[in-house]
Amino acid sequence: MSRLKINYMFVINHKKIFFIFSGLLVASSIFIISVFGLNFGIDFKGGSILEVAYSDVEHPSIEELKTNLQVLNLGNFTVQETAFGEDQDKVEGVILRTRDLTEVERELIISTISQEGQYQIEEKRYNSIGPVIGKELRGKAIWAILIVVLAIILFVAFAFRKVAEVANSNNKVSSWKYGFAAIVALVHDILIPTGIFALLGHYFINYQIDTVFVMALLAILGFSVNDTIVVFDRIRENLGLSKKEDFDEIVGKSLKQTIARSINTSLTTLIVLLTLYFWGGEATKQFALVLSIGVIFGTYSSIFLASPLLTLFQKRK
Repeated sequence: MSRLKINYMFVINHKKIFFIFSGLLVASSIFIISVFGLNFGIDFKGGSILEVAYSDVEHPSIEELKTNLQVLNLGNFTVQETAFGEDQDKVEGVILRTRDLTEVERELIISTISQEGQYQIEEKRYNSIGPVIGKELRGKAIWAILIVVLAIILFVAFAFRKVAEVANSNNKVSSWKYGFAAIVALVHDILIPTGIFALLGHYFINYQIDTVFVMALLAILGFSVNDTIVVFDRIRENLGLSKKEDFDEIVGKSLKQTIARSINTSLTTLIVLLTLYFWGGEATKQFALVLSIGVIFGTYSSIFLASPLLTLFQKRK
């Protein structure tokens, strides 16, 4: 076997190593979620959100506000910096998320944030979500993810419905197995970020599972399946062109032809997301972090998990 062939066959020949590594990551994520649970935000468990803007250029720091708010016995709460307007008209403010508040508690919080009138503030928004509505939103979020996953299964199975016709008799793999391999990769790609956030949410209250997190997961599903389908599509093309090669060699060649594109696309996306995380606003930090994790493991799964799975299915048909 030539040196070139060894290079692009490495993933296929050592697929058990990658399967074990992925299995450990998924098992660890499930274990962390089971032990620590998920730190749901007010979107999913109910609570209040208060958004205020400071009229003055100077205002208290986040650390100072947290210290002052802790004496009010609000339970778990988060305070984030935000901004209103653009350029010269930009006004600094804060967003407070906490449990459901009484009117008296709300007035105490307003007084605390304004340092008893020392700073002029403007209340931009105040919303309260009951536990029943939060539970309903949580259910809808789960259904949204399940519907997207089902749609992806049907799309991949339909898109690759004729793949067996272009392959020789030894290389035939049913179209539904392409869909199943893609779904295994997708489950891998959303379980790992969820497990990481369960761990972060256990130690840092700011890392919560909310609607923004669900939006990030849905974006990860789209990114991951796109990366996987690029590789699968190249496998389909090579099945029609390479009648004499076995299935393992065709998958390895397809990975060689697409791996540079996958890594380059992921790196450029990751650079943007990390820039958003480190230099963007507080409201987008968690979204950027979840997507960054998803991009990393989505790229990994399309190369080291989904494609080698096809070779496993082909051998066990």
